[in-house]
Amino acid sequence: MVRYADIALRLPPAGERWAGEAFRAELLSWVTSAVGEPRSLEPVRLRPWATVWRAETATGVFYAKQNCATRSYEAALVVALNDLAAHHVVPLTAVDTTRGLFLTPDLGTPVGHAERHADDVGLWCRVAAAGAQLQLEVARYVDRLLDVGLTRLAPADCVGYVEERLESFAALPPGDPRGLPAEQAAAVRAALPRVAAWAERVAALGLPLTLCHNDLHGHNVFDVRGELRFFDFADALVAEPLAALLVPLNVLARRRGLAPDDPQLARVADAGLEVWSEHAPMAELRAALPAALQLARLARTEAWVRCIAPMNDAELAEWGDSAAYWLGSITQDPPYR
Repeated sequence: MVRYADIALRLPPAGERWAGEAFRAELLSWVTSAVGEPRSLEPVRLRPWATVWRAETATGVFYAKQNCATRSYEAALVVALNDLAAHHVVPLTAVDTTRGLFLTPDLGTPVGHAERHADDVGLWCRVAAAGAQLQLEVARYVDRLLDVGLTRLAPADCVGYVEERLESFAALPPGDPRGLPAEQAAAVRAALPRVAAWAERVAALGLPLTLCHNDLHGHNVFDVRGELRFFDFADALVAEPLAALLVPLNVLARRRGLAPDDPQLARVADAGLEVWSEHAPMAELRAALPAALQLARLARTEAWVRCIAPMNDAELAEWGDSAAYWLGSITQDPPYR
């Protein structure tokens, strides 16, 4: 039986620990043992679910990342991906899978950080295609991805997932910031027959389950001598491959104000679908993509449930409704058709 993250789980606030001197001393010791004592060690990202620190050393610049307990599998996942498809992912300098802590070398600036690239359709096509190629290469090793701790959310699991999530949201106390409003919950329940139809349509493609990055965009990829290297896999699941296109299509549509049938979105979608055209005809892939994108909202839901667990009350007030938002969003239209 697949085990999903617990929306009611409350963990000690990870962000408070990461902001303290004890963690800095612990991290300094670990980085020193791996690459020598840093000249500087400073946080560059601190979120309730993960922290990233920049270490400047005599041998170069490195970035250390630690996830909260519910996302600590990323360290082991990056190890596995370096074994299975190293040319598609950031290299590892050091790793402690027990603590969910790993160190990577500085590869420059992510491709999406430059303003001129933020909504460049050509770049989005490259990201979609390279992301799909990574999926294709690791699909045969899906058991290893599951072994490192990724959740499986296949099309056949989706109706049960929605039902289980509705029950877990209903069990939260009234007024809980993580909660799903009753009217929205009713709309999601009424959508269950559509979820079943989407799942049947996507499953009919016969595509293998594989890695779903689940946050695929230009801020999570480097261009290393013309080759795209992905990072930030903490939201990842094992799912059908087309789910990975939700984030790129959704973000691009929002940034450019594009209608779901805009040719620019079709270009990006086709770049990702083309990789799978030996498994299913392009016409069938295009026709099933809107259904796959709706199911992909469930993957975003699961990722946010894992992010919520280590939040303090103030953080819950800001981000606590994110999982409920994504579950409720299955009643919205897909960003592509």
